[in-house]
This record gives sequence, C-alpha cells and structure tokens, in this order.
Amino acid sequence: MKISSVRFVKSATKPDDFPRDERPEIAFCGRSNIGKSSLLNTLTNSRELARTSASPGRTQTINFFLVNEQMYFVDLPGYGYAKVSKTVRESWGEMIESYLLKREPLKLALMLVDSRIPPTESDRMLKTWLDYHVIPNNVVLTKIDKLSRNELNLPLRTAAQTLNTKGIIAFSAVTGYGKDEILEKIRAATE
Repeated sequence: MKISSVRFVKSATKPDDFPRDERPEIAFCGRSNIGKSSLLNTLTNSRELARTSASPGRTQTINFFLVNEQMYFVDLPGYGYAKVSKTVRESWGEMIESYLLKREPLKLALMLVDSRIPPTESDRMLKTWLDYHVIPNNVVLTKIDKLSRNELNLPLRTAAQTLNTKGIIAFSAVTGYGKDEILEKIRAATE
C-alpha cells in the first residue's frame, strides 16, 4: 500500500462529531506516550501530521486523518499516565470504548506496546477487551530501535505470551522498520 495523500479532517469527542461518509477506519490505540503520533507520521511520510510530545496525554480527542481520500486513520487518546484529572481520564475511557464498540467503519485496531518494557496490565486488559468484542486487531511493538536485534527476541516472546497473540509487528519510527508490514495489514483490512 502506498500513501500519496493525507490530511487532518477533524477532532471529535462524541459520535455526533465523527465523519459520516462510511470510509473504512484504522484506529491507533495504546498507552500515553507510546508512539502513536510517530507511527502515524512514519506511515504517512509526514513529519508533522500528528504532533509528537515528550509529555504524555497530549491527544485528548479522537482525531481523524483522511488517507488517499479512501480511509481514515483514527488517533485515539492514550490510556495510563497523563497529567490530567482522574475525571478527564475516565471520560477518555468512555469515549474510546464507545468508538471501538460502536463504530461500524472500523476495520482494524492497531494496539501499540513499548518494546522496552513488558506489556502492562492496561495493555493486557485492552487486548483482552478487543478480542472479547471481536474487534480485529494487531499489536505493534514500538521503539525497537532502542534495542539490539538479539534484545528484541525477548520482548517479542513476552508480548506474544502476555497478550495471547501471534499478531505482533516490530516497529521503529527512527528506521522505518515494520512500516511496510503495517501498511500491508491495513491494506488487507480495508479491501
């Protein structure tokens, strides 16, 4: 799959604000500061499509990006640590859950997990929840450029066991490793 155009369409906090044109959607989900923006920018060959930040919790809305005028990449707020109130974090959870459960155009959820630490309880809960609700998903192990090739084997095995999946793609925003495999998964999900 080749991405030739991408543009930000809108931010939303409730279903009434979501696009209504029924184009297929690919959701990007994971903990705060996991690399969702970096992955989006790498996949779309754009440096500043999605803003990256050193501080967790910057994405506070559901952001829709139109890709090749054919599908949406949907950036969901991160879960876990963020410098916001507990009430705001809880509202994100409701917003994300509602989107994932009720959004008919959703074709695939890409769940990002940091390769440098074992999957957290929040990661495990999200993966179990996606599987329980039969939402097609793949795990993307991010930040692999911080590990050597030999060091990568353990996080791959650990994530596969902890998250009970064989669908894991190792990815680096620095080198682009894994980009083509992710794009192939997206292509297959949207055809």
